[in-house]
Parts: sequence; C-alpha cells; structure tokens
Amino acid sequence: MRALYAAAMLTLCTLLLPGPAGAQTVELKLGHVGSPGSLFDLSATEFAKRVKEKTGGKVVIQVYGASQLGDDTELLQKVKLGTVDLALPSTVMSSVVPAFGLFEMPYLVKDREHMKRIDKEIVWPTLVPIAEKAGYRVLATWENGFRQITNNLRPIKGPEDLKGIKLRVPKGKWRVKMFQSYGASPSAMGLSEVFVALQTGVMDGEENPLTQIYTSKFQEVQKYLSLTDHVYTPAYVVASPRKFDGLPEGVRKQIQQAAQETQPFVYETGAKMDEDLLGKLERGGMRVNQADKQAFQKASKPVYDDFSTEVPNGKQMIEKAIALGSGK
Repeated sequence: MRALYAAAMLTLCTLLLPGPAGAQTVELKLGHVGSPGSLFDLSATEFAKRVKEKTGGKVVIQVYGASQLGDDTELLQKVKLGTVDLALPSTVMSSVVPAFGLFEMPYLVKDREHMKRIDKEIVWPTLVPIAEKAGYRVLATWENGFRQITNNLRPIKGPEDLKGIKLRVPKGKWRVKMFQSYGASPSAMGLSEVFVALQTGVMDGEENPLTQIYTSKFQEVQKYLSLTDHVYTPAYVVASPRKFDGLPEGVRKQIQQAAQETQPFVYETGAKMDEDLLGKLERGGMRVNQADKQAFQKASKPVYDDFSTEVPNGKQMIEKAIALGSGK
C-alpha cells in the first residue's frame, strides 16, 4: 500500500515540476468578427504565433474569427465577464468607453504615421486608463483601417449623394450621427448580418475598410465603391482582466509584448491590402469612384461639435490629435 502511495505521489510531483515535462499549457480564446483572410484574421494569427514563440509554447492563443464567439458587442460583454479571454474590437469600443469616440471623428487621422503619434500621445496616457476603469485591459493598438462606402444605388461623390440611402454602420453612436448629418439613413448592425441585409435589399449599402469589404464578399452584392476614406478606425487587443490578471507576471508581460510587437506587421499588411484589394474589387465588377473629401470634411463639423461638448475632454483630445497631424 505504501509503495502504491509513494508511486502515486512521485507521479503527481513529476506532473507539477517546471519545465517541458510538467509545463501546463494555458489556452486563451481570442474572438473577432473578421472573415478568413481579413486583416483581423491575419493579425490575430500572427499574434498567436508570436505568443507561442515568446512563451515557449506555454501559452496558446486559439483564434475564433468570423463572429464565431459573437459580434463585437457580445465579445466585449464576454471579455468583461471573463468567458472570452481576448477580443479585437474597433468602432464598438466607443459604445462602452465614450472617449474612444475620438476615432469616430471624420478625417481626424491622416495616415498611419499620424496614428502612431496619436497612439503614443493620446491612446496610452489617456484612453487606456479610462478603458481599465471600465473593465477592459488594452494590450495593444492594431488596425481596422480607412473606411470606404459601397452601395447599390449610385456613386457617392459628395454628402448629398447619400440622401435617403439605407446604410449599415457598426455599433457606436458617432458613426450613426455622422451619416445622419450627411443625409443617409444609417442603421447599426453586426458585421455577420450585413451580407444578407445587402443581398435582400434591407440595406442599400455599407461602409468598411477594403479588407472587410473584400473578405466579406460584399462585391458580390454591391455595385458601387466610393473612396471616401471618411474614418480611420484603429482596433484594440483587449483582454479580460479576470483571466489576464490571474496569469503569472512574466507571462502577462510576454503576451503584451507580443501584441505590441505585432503592430508593425498590422500596419504594413493593412497598407499592402489597401493597394492590392482595390484592383481585385474593380476586377470583380465594382464601379469605383473618388469622392469629394473636402465636401465631406465640411459636412462633418456638427459631429466634431457634438463630441466636443458631450465627451469629457473631447475638445482637448481633438485639438491634440489634429496638432499631432502636423508633426507637433
């Protein structure tokens, strides 16, 4: 009996020993709404690879794309509850932390270099602490991208062309306000519902970065692609504090480093996709036109005014972001 007990204890101790023989793999679930081949998909896969390498296989990120774990709103709820470990929200972040509506301001972000300065000077010192208080641990800033408009009625050259168009937008009040000010009839809905809404005519159009348009196959159910670049939307690697804070400090540091070191890959891939996918969408039959961006900028003033008055420090954040655009 003693021999059996001793053997059992030896086996248990062996399992608990550090090192490859006894190391337990931690699996973390990351959910996002991007389709296979989208920037979200490629970014999350790259991140998972880096985490595995950095932790020596002790942490494995299981990626669930295409809204498998829920749409953006559901994912943020699950992250807060701790039933999903990581998510990659974009626009929807402004619906749970109003200050993130800064990135809903039309034509605020000029290019990716500008975004890098905003990330350093505004996102980390100002927005990340606010997100923490709201129950979201931001690990890194990635990208969704510059947004364009597609529809089935006509080319969109200026705001007046949007009048009466039923336009799907992501969940977040500022995008709704923006397109209302342009004369459209916007409705918020999850990305996974959009294809059918366009196919059946429930919606006339939608707006998204080219990576989401192409990989969601909207070119199959949309005639016109209007290059407006009306909003640049970052994406955020958000962790559940419940799960993340329970990990050893060294592991937390490695995961965050991997998330931040993935950022250059995200920006480079996003820029390349912008170039490559436009040609593919044109060859797929979409009619492409350049929009009058100055006309859209002029029509955007009411959105800036509302954000400045409704969101604490909104005006100051806008002014700082604009100043960073001139390299100050």
